[in-house]
Amino acid sequence: MTPDEQDLILGLVVAPGQPPTRTLDEVLAHFGESDGEILALRLLRDAMERQDADDVEMALIVKGAAEASGESFLEPLIELSGADWHYKHEDVVSGLGRYRATRTVPALVAATGWIPDYLDYDESRALAVKAIWALGAIPGPEARQALEDLRDDENEIVRENALKQLARRGEL
Repeated sequence: MTPDEQDLILGLVVAPGQPPTRTLDEVLAHFGESDGEILALRLLRDAMERQDADDVEMALIVKGAAEASGESFLEPLIELSGADWHYKHEDVVSGLGRYRATRTVPALVAATGWIPDYLDYDESRALAVKAIWALGAIPGPEARQALEDLRDDENEIVRENALKQLARRGEL
């Protein structure tokens, strides 16, 4: 993706007190697409193929602007959740949580125990907490078992959040 295309997509971002400077229609027209979900998925797959962290961010911005939530995003997001070459893990894990899909459980569990280098400073373990909250939203025994297993984690933040999710689910 060119710097001009990245600037175009960044224009979709809403900043506090400022509206976006671009519309989704403008972005779609530039890329020759009529469907935001199709464009977001195309951009995401391309970014993953090239392992381009900046373009992952751009694809996720388009996905959000298009309110894209198709099942076709599940596998790429699962793959991105454990990829060490980008810096949008929290957004990816939050995105996985919106699907409430059992097949995301292994990726979410892995995210509770992994701290990417760029998040090494984060003592609040935001990535793990987001993954645990995503697990808490997934119905069924797989997610319940994952949360029960996390009750014994060595990290206090992980343990406490797993307990909160189990309590919220009425499974304590």
